[in-house]
Amino acid sequence: MTRLSIAQLLQPNMVAPGTLADLPLHGLLAHGIRALVLDVDRTLLPHRGTTLPAPMESWLQRAQETLPLHLFSNNPSRSRIGSVAERLGVTYTTSAGKPRRGPLRKVLSELDLPSAQVAIVGDRVFTDVLAGNRLGLFTVLVKPVNPEGLPCRYDHWQKFEVKLARLAGADLP
Repeated sequence: MTRLSIAQLLQPNMVAPGTLADLPLHGLLAHGIRALVLDVDRTLLPHRGTTLPAPMESWLQRAQETLPLHLFSNNPSRSRIGSVAERLGVTYTTSAGKPRRGPLRKVLSELDLPSAQVAIVGDRVFTDVLAGNRLGLFTVLVKPVNPEGLPCRYDHWQKFEVKLARLAGADLP
């Protein structure tokens, strides 16, 4: 395996124009994606939220018609992440320790797909994008979601991480 530069490790394959709900499924399918690994906090659920915003739920239902989904979170709350997974009828991982590779390797093994056919979607460069790039997944950066399902106006963490990634040589908008 070729060793990637810091800039390459922090560079998502795709940057969505908004939240997960704005991510075109046909674009993922055109890249040969056959499964999705989804971050939960601020990607599916708003900060400290427990209810899926309507646009997220609608997008997830459409995605499930085409692709297997797996929720993959650093959050240790099995009840919080598990309740979302149960509602969707999908598998999930808590306390993932992103950007560590071990838990993500286990998910890839369960999906039984080559890493290039799996997309990881999240709102953080230094966890979601970095974890996916370390294993050759297709990485997608989305805007953090607010309770209404719209891009969060106060995305300080993402702005900070994008700025750091740019300093490291990543080409991010």
